[in-house]
Order: sequence, then C-alpha cells, then structure tokens
Amino acid sequence: MNEPTSRSLHTRREFLRTTLLGGAFSLTVPFFLEQTFMTMDALAADSAIQTTTGKNGTILILLQLAGGNDGLNTVIPYADDAYYRARPKIGLKPNQCLKLNSYCGLNPRLVGLKSLYDQGHMGLIQGVGYPNPNRSHFRSTEIWATGSDANDAEAQGWIGRYFDNCCKGSDPSVGISISREVPQTFAANEPRGISFMQPEQFRYKKESASDPTSVDSFYRVLQQPGGDAGGVGSNEGGSIGAISGSAPADGSSLDYLRRTALDAQVSSDRILEISRKQKSLVDYPKSQLANNFNLIGRLIAGGMPTRVYYLSQGGYDTHSGQQGTHDRLMGDLDGALCAFVEDLKKQGNLGRVVIMTFSEFGRRMEENASGGTDHGAAAPLFVLGGGVHPGLYGRYPSLTQLQDGDLVFNTDFRSLYATLLEKWLNVPSDKVLKRKFPLMPFLT
Repeated sequence: MNEPTSRSLHTRREFLRTTLLGGAFSLTVPFFLEQTFMTMDALAADSAIQTTTGKNGTILILLQLAGGNDGLNTVIPYADDAYYRARPKIGLKPNQCLKLNSYCGLNPRLVGLKSLYDQGHMGLIQGVGYPNPNRSHFRSTEIWATGSDANDAEAQGWIGRYFDNCCKGSDPSVGISISREVPQTFAANEPRGISFMQPEQFRYKKESASDPTSVDSFYRVLQQPGGDAGGVGSNEGGSIGAISGSAPADGSSLDYLRRTALDAQVSSDRILEISRKQKSLVDYPKSQLANNFNLIGRLIAGGMPTRVYYLSQGGYDTHSGQQGTHDRLMGDLDGALCAFVEDLKKQGNLGRVVIMTFSEFGRRMEENASGGTDHGAAAPLFVLGGGVHPGLYGRYPSLTQLQDGDLVFNTDFRSLYATLLEKWLNVPSDKVLKRKFPLMPFLT
C-alpha cells in the first residue's frame, strides 16, 4: 500500500482535533479518550493508510446462501442418468433446465442469471469445496469464514486478515455486514467492519456527560445491534445464518475499540444520510434479500468507502419438502441479484463490483425419504460483475465416483479467495490466506 502523505496525516489529525477536542463535545469527553487521543494520532502517523477505497476503487460483495444450498438442483446435470436415478422425485427434467451446455443447465427460476451469463457478466465455478469436508453447519461455515484447513481452528476471518494486513488507517466502514452481528469472516486482531440490520439502528447516541463509558458503550452496541425480526437483514427460513466473530478481550483491543468509536460516529452519520437521501435507480423485488441489495446499492451510489459488503440469505437447509422451498429461494436470489446488477449498470458502477455467492456445503447426491436432501460437500457458486469473465470454471463433479455419498470437490474455495484478493482487491493473497493457492481465470 502507498505511504500516507504528510498532508493526508495532517488532515486526519486536524479532523480528529476539530471533531473531538475542538468542539463543544470536548468538555464532556471521557478521560480515557483524552489519554488515547495522542496514541491514535501516533498510529495514524506510523501506519499505512489505505488510499484506495470503495468510493473510487473495487468493491467485493459476499453473499452466503446459508444452510447448505443444493448445488445439484441449482446447476442441474440434466444429461446424466445418474442424477435421475438418485432423484426420482425432486430431479428437474431436461426441458425445465436453462441449458448452459450439452451436460448442465441452470434452475428454471434463474432466468435473470442465465441472461447475465449470456451477457458476459457471470461466471459459474463448479465443484467447489475443501479436503476432508465437514457436514456440520457451524464448523463448515467457520472453515469458509476463516479460510482454514478442516483440521485447524482459526480465530480471524479471511476478510479480517485482509483488514489487518491491508487496511491500516481505514475507518470501521471498510467492511459492512447487513446482519445482527459482525460475521466471523470479519473477525480481526484489530476490529474493523460494522454490522447493522437497518441504517437507523446504526446510530451514535450521546449519553449522559457523567457516564465515563458512553462512547465505549456505543461502540459495543454498534458491534452487536439488536432489532426486530422483520428488519432488513433478518434471515429468511429460520435456518443457520452467518457465524458471528468475537473481538479479542485484551486491554489493547479495548483501547482500540474506544479510539475507533470516534470514527464510527462519523460512519453512522454518513450511512444514515446516504440511506435516506440516495434513491435506487431500479425497482427491486419485494423480498428481504432484495431489500439488503437495495441498501448496498444506495451506499455504493452515495460514495461509501466500503471495500467489502457481506450479507446472507437463509433457508437452504432443505431436509424435507425441498422442491417448493428451493424454488422460492432460487427465485428470490435471481430477482435480487438481477435488480442489483441493473442498478449498478445505471449507476455506472458495475465495472467496480464483484459479487460472489457461497454456501457452507452442498447436499448429498440422493434425495431422502422426506422429499429433501441431507448435508453434503461440493457445490457450485456464482461470481458476477462487470470485471468477471463469463463461463464455466472447474469440472462438474462425477455423479458416480462419490465419497460417502457426496460429490467430490475439484476446486478449493481458497483459490477463489486468492483470486479475489490478488486480482480484485490487489493485495498479496499469501499474507491473508497464509500460503499460496492457484489463481483462477474468471478475473483478469
């Protein structure tokens, strides 16, 4: 990253002095903030402040299909008889599929995504997973969140390590999650990334001047916002959502939280102002997922500096009666993503944004007796955006050479992470993922 100029550091220090120590609020600043102000000033002077932001640089959006999306009924191997032998009830017929080639096609509810694929805005990565797959929702989500091996336990998320290594000096809004809690994906040594379900909930509220922890209290509430179940980011379907990440509890982290609460106040004002004033350029469907993308679209159009957005669509744990539920989820996914892409096109921002979908695992090859599917392993995912090279990447897993009834992966999910880090966020991936993984050609 580029070294900060003396002018940028001077401006940052002057901003802090005028907003904290130079204003009327300075008379009631808690003592600990006065003690740490000079520390914060020194950190700004010594650290590499990120010069590229989501206001003028590339943006990554991560969408979790929470619960374990059935990849076989998302990208259907309609030309393979083994698929129909394994799924006599819930298998989708060849004439229903939106054909991509002579072997596979998209779920019939993904008409919009098929159009984006044909227009050159979408890539499809086949057979994504990792060695020694785990069928636990929580453990597999944790593996995806941290980018770890299946037998390792990591505290920091892969995006959290990106924040730690590449985003020094950024304000908390470098990462935004539309959720009740900061996801484990964002967990970092120095907490960055904010989480809210509605912009109105993410607000700085000045408390009693006699309360010595008022700003600290604000930031703690900020990191774990509440809200009613019908909010913008609530998890459809009542299944597992994102795994939350916890910040370290040592004194230095507490000190950091107290200091960055000042920047969080500014972020909250900016987010609320943009969400109220910015109007969407397209009509979004009536779904919670579409509402989330609508909000992200307004934040991008309004010039938020956020580099990474995170959101989740729940309901994919389809152990019984899968067909109706999965069709609905596919329809909601298609409508939300297509409206968002159209919004970005009209903004002129599509070329700056890449969206990656993922799920903690796929489903098993065979349907069960309840008309559903059980926890599996490898599954496909989508990457969308103006910078994405369209096409099919990786190989469709064999339907006859299974491992304990599961499809065997052929693309390690960390190769996608490495590609996004190196080719999209323009940072060395080994610093984030702790080793090198092969890059993929879906980005230049």
